[in-house]
Order: sequence, then structure tokens, then C-alpha cells
Amino acid sequence: MKLKTLAKVMFTTAALALTAAQSHAANIAVIAGSAEDNFFNVIKRGVDDAATIVEAHGGKVTYMTVPNYDNFGPDLVSLINTAVSQNVDGIAIPIWVPEAQLPALKEAAKKGIKIMLYNTRTASAEDAIGINYFGTDEKVAGIVGGEYLAKHGAKKILCVNHVPGAVNLEARCNGIAEGIAKLGATMVQLPLPASAAPNMAATAEAIKAELLKDPSIDAVATLGAQATDAAAMAIEQAGVGDKVSLSAWDMSASILDRIKSGKQLMAIDQQAYLQSFLATTMLAANIDFGLAIATNPVLTGPIIIDSSNIDATLSGVKAGVR
Repeated sequence: MKLKTLAKVMFTTAALALTAAQSHAANIAVIAGSAEDNFFNVIKRGVDDAATIVEAHGGKVTYMTVPNYDNFGPDLVSLINTAVSQNVDGIAIPIWVPEAQLPALKEAAKKGIKIMLYNTRTASAEDAIGINYFGTDEKVAGIVGGEYLAKHGAKKILCVNHVPGAVNLEARCNGIAEGIAKLGATMVQLPLPASAAPNMAATAEAIKAELLKDPSIDAVATLGAQATDAAAMAIEQAGVGDKVSLSAWDMSASILDRIKSGKQLMAIDQQAYLQSFLATTMLAANIDFGLAIATNPVLTGPIIIDSSNIDATLSGVKAGVR
């Protein structure tokens, strides 16, 4: 049975069993990153599938995104305030910029709005009064990725950060540094301007310049799918494909094609579809029925995708869920 069909059966069956007792239909806002960022295509797919279930029982799901990452913290706060003004019952949201988001989320919680966290949280994010968290521990994922790279021969890794200041991306690079340190490798971080995130050419040029400046770099690790395509272009243009490996966070058809053809070493999958699908459906279930998952956090990764399991992963990407 396909993932989408199975998920619908599971949650629809549970909801139907409790429909008679339902006295209120959840009105939910799901806040996400920029539509210019391809990662959020998968996040939105999870929200869309969850919305089908929520709306079938009288609820409502509003998907809200920042326009870009130039004014990230204030834009996230603006979305939180907009959701509050629309009298939502719950907000599903990552914690990317805690110092900006937490005060706004605390105010929302004081108004009785329930908060569900997904994709990213920090230690201080507990103050956001989140019901649960669906995602990965980003530092642990970075450590796992770093250890993998070092064990596969990397001595100096370039970690490309396409949104400096975002706590999840900073944690990934820091995790890589920790993971490789005990194995004798080193890492340098390349922070890119936020305006470069949707611009593949600008990202590629920045990475190529770094590779040409420092020939000791033998591995590039990117923190998102779009930046990975730019890194692949940079490695090719710099003429270092025979000595510089490429690894990445997240999934796309091009990333998996490169892994299958041997042009990319690996990718770290955090299963974004599950993050947004579960966060949305479980927030609705909590609002409507008081249901909760006892395990907190619910970890959806990290999962290493390489030549050993690439074929089993390709169908998920084609379906839009990985």
C-alpha cells in the first residue's frame, strides 16, 4: 500500500471512530520556510495530505511561508502574529530563530493557542510550550554525517551554510566538526548571504571560489537540496570532481541521480514529509480529541542515503514524499 494511502487509512479510521465525540473542528496554521526553497515542496506535500484529513472532519489548515530569508526572524514573527489574529486553535512551526520567535509563541500560548514543533527546535524551544516535536536532532545528524565522511576518506570538509544564523543549519555544521574531530579531519564553514539561497549561480560561484582558493578541501557538505545542485556545478566548474566528494542534507531527484551515478557520495534524509504530516495531524488530534504521542521528541532522522540503498529511495522522491 502506498504511503499516502496508508497514512490516510490510519488517520481517517481513527478520526471516524471519534467523530461522534467531536465538539470542535481544529483551525490550524502551519508556518514554513520560503517557497523559493525546494525543501519546502516536500514539507507542503505533507501538510496538503494532512489537510485532506483535517478538512474532512470540518477543520481548516492554513499554510503560511516567509517570502525569503532576508528578514527571517521578523518575518516569522509576523506570520505568528497573523495566525493569532486569524483566531487559530493551533500553530505548527519550526524554531529557527529562537530569540525572535519564542516571545511571540509564548504570547500565542497565553491566548490558549496550542503549539506543535517540527523540523527544528533548540534546547530553549521547550519554553515555546510545544506539545511535541517531529524532526531530527540536528547536531546528532551533523555528527553522523561527519563521521561518515571521515570514514570515507575526507580530511578537510567545506560546510556550506546557505542561511547563516538559522539554528538548525549552524547545528549541522557544528555537528560535522564534532563528528570528524576524533577521526583526525577538519571542517571550514562557508556562510553565504541569505540573498544567495535561491540563486544557484551565485551559490555555485561562492563555492567554486573557495575550492580554488583552498586545494586541500576534499569534501563539500551542503545543508539543503538547492545548494547541493549549486555545489555539484561548482565542483565541475573548478575541475576537482576527481578529488572532491559531495554530500548533502535532504532529498531531490537530482541528488539521488548523482548518488546512483557515483557523482555524489551520500545524502542525509530527515524525512520532511513525515515531519509536517505528523505535526499537522497530531496537532489537530490534540485540539479535537486530546490525543498525544507519549514519545517526545519523535525523531524522523537522520537516515544516510548512499549507493547501498539508493534504489529503495528513488520511488519516494518520484512520489514527492522524500
